[in-house]
Amino acid sequence: MKIGELSRRTGVPTRMLRYYEEQDMLHPERADNGYRSYDTSAVHRVQQIRGLLDSGLTTEIIRRILPFLSRPDQIHLHPECLTPETAALLRDEAERIHQRVECLARNRDAIYAYLAAVQPSEAEAAGAAPADDAPAATPRRWDGTSAAPAPAADPPR
Repeated sequence: MKIGELSRRTGVPTRMLRYYEEQDMLHPERADNGYRSYDTSAVHRVQQIRGLLDSGLTTEIIRRILPFLSRPDQIHLHPECLTPETAALLRDEAERIHQRVECLARNRDAIYAYLAAVQPSEAEAAGAAPADDAPAATPRRWDGTSAAPAPAADPPR
């Protein structure tokens, strides 16, 4: 199949498919006229590349492990692939992903806190009075500090 057909079948733009080739992750045959020619397994290979990129892996890591992956829905790193350099890259990548997950969790919590502060609870929206002993929600900034307004200053005398 030609590059346009591969693009249509995978949803990946032709420009990106050429980039994957430049990065040595995709290896099309070349026809006499210079056109790229892909076999049907390229569809699975492109899906695999997309999945790995979407999970946050860099093209450098993907290029190193891709030859050892057999199916797009399974990632099994063959022991021959795990050189000390690749292991270090994977450890660094796992730490980077872990930091992103923690940042996303903090942002999620900040959004929930903001929503709790600016939207009445479902009970209040239904007309029920808030409980007297219920603490008022205090909005929080992204860094976890209070975003509550400062107390009013005493008027000048």
